[in-house]
Amino acid sequence: MSSNPSPFTSESAQKLKQMLNQRLKIIADHELRQRAPDEQLRQLQSISEQLQSFHIEQRAVLPQRLNHFLTQASYQKALEWLDEGTE
Repeated sequence: MSSNPSPFTSESAQKLKQMLNQRLKIIADHELRQRAPDEQLRQLQSISEQLQSFHIEQRAVLPQRLNHFLTQASYQKALEWLDEGTE
């Protein structure tokens, strides 16, 4: 028996914003890049996989524009869209 997907909630938006901000933090960590570039790549791969999983799980309920940004891996635009709170 299938059920309708849950709507895209403010909690889901907050979770997505946290992941997007974490991705930016990892990219901006120049010390980690110098000290342990393999670790930085591992962290970046991990957060990227989390973002992809979130997108797959939420795709049916995401606002159209946000879904487009996530499909295109336009993560900065997705974060800006969430910060603006627009549809």
